[in-house]
Amino acid sequence: MSEQLNEQELVKHIASVTNADEQLIKLVLKHEAAFINNAKEDKNGEVEIDGDELVDYVLSRPDVKSNELVVESILDTEMEYLMDKGLAGYVD
Repeated sequence: MSEQLNEQELVKHIASVTNADEQLIKLVLKHEAAFINNAKEDKNGEVEIDGDELVDYVLSRPDVKSNELVVESILDTEMEYLMDKGLAGYVD
């Protein structure tokens, strides 16, 4: 990993790109982390995350008052940020 994650910078970046409320962004990221932490690893120790399942999970949380488009936008912008920072990527 080439750079450490600065959550405050991440939230501000997502807010600037998506115009979403920072509290909603933090909430979406919190539920995303819970989803990922509960995902099962495969035999290689890798976790495969289905984007649609993740969005559905976040939207199913009772404290998330948003819609699919906004949640997808937040998650997509987060992934772009993490990839730009060298902290994440997609597996082929």
